Amino acid sequence: MTWSATARGANQPDNTAFTQQRLPAWQPLLSASITLPLFFCAGLAFIGLGLGLYYSSNGIKELQHDYTGDPGTGNCSLCAAADQDRAPPRNCSCAWYFSLPELFQGPVYLYYELTNFYQNNRRYGVSRDDSQLSGLPGSLRHPVNECAPYQYSAAGVPIAPCGAVANSLFNDSFTLWHQRGAGGPYVEVPLDRTGIAWWTDYHVKFHNPPLVNGSLALAFDGTAKPPNWPQPVYKLSADPNNTGFINQDFVVWMRTAALPTFRKLYARIRQGNYSSGLPRGAYRLNITYNYPVRAFGGHKRIILSSISWMGGKNPFLGIAYLVVGSVCILTGFVMLVVYIRYQDQNDEDEDQE
Repeated sequence: MTWSATARGANQPDNTAFTQQRLPAWQPLLSASITLPLFFCAGLAFIGLGLGLYYSSNGIKELQHDYTGDPGTGNCSLCAAADQDRAPPRNCSCAWYFSLPELFQGPVYLYYELTNFYQNNRRYGVSRDDSQLSGLPGSLRHPVNECAPYQYSAAGVPIAPCGAVANSLFNDSFTLWHQRGAGGPYVEVPLDRTGIAWWTDYHVKFHNPPLVNGSLALAFDGTAKPPNWPQPVYKLSADPNNTGFINQDFVVWMRTAALPTFRKLYARIRQGNYSSGLPRGAYRLNITYNYPVRAFGGHKRIILSSISWMGGKNPFLGIAYLVVGSVCILTGFVMLVVYIRYQDQNDEDEDQE
């Protein structure tokens, strides 16, 4: 059998411009007059954006305090020494005293920061049951194998919430007090603990199981608390709209960080007399010291920070744009020198011919 160009086979595509790749196409010729302006314009744009990001980041106020409790670093050292080898450690209180010489412009965000904590470890990150966290009753009592060794308790009871991520929940707590006048009493600063989790996490990914006879405790009946937790998940808060799997602190913690040094939002200061920020004066931050970090060489910090249009303080992004813009302009100048040099040489060759 001879092949014919006009004979249509079973697998032969249609004879159209699209199927036969005959569509008109634009093939740009990257000449020096096109490439060099692109490099210079891109470099100037990156440098301009980088300067804006960098100076905006530097304009953000931050106040940090390391309360890990290393010897000689403050009154939290007593808590650290007493609780270093306990899991969970017993409650211990300490305080951080500081003063503000001027208004700390609001809104003010209160973060906690951990260092040397690798939430990005693969086995740690997968040690959770998203079906259980979504409130499915079947997953509540049959956690996935990835949660091991925090899948079942020593008595064989399923753990809720299961996994290493939930078991390592950060449980330090803070209250902020303001001394309005010299020698006067301290007044508690209201901390807004609502809305600190991502909207998609709180409204989509995390749900409590259906109530049993109107009780969340009965819904978790037949499950055990994680080993490091002092109480079960349905007692995380006295607020019925902020307990169980939808507890804001729990939801924030379950969104794992990509780097070993990370900070997570604890509260906002934006209510009452502090809606515009923290006035000048003396302050006391009371710390309930529960979370042990010295065993793995970590540190704990509390951070008061303002924000800008770009978010929190992050000079890296501005520096990255500045570096890329500088590289683009430097590359443009190198290409310009090469072009001028070889252009003159080509002109000389043409004159000799």
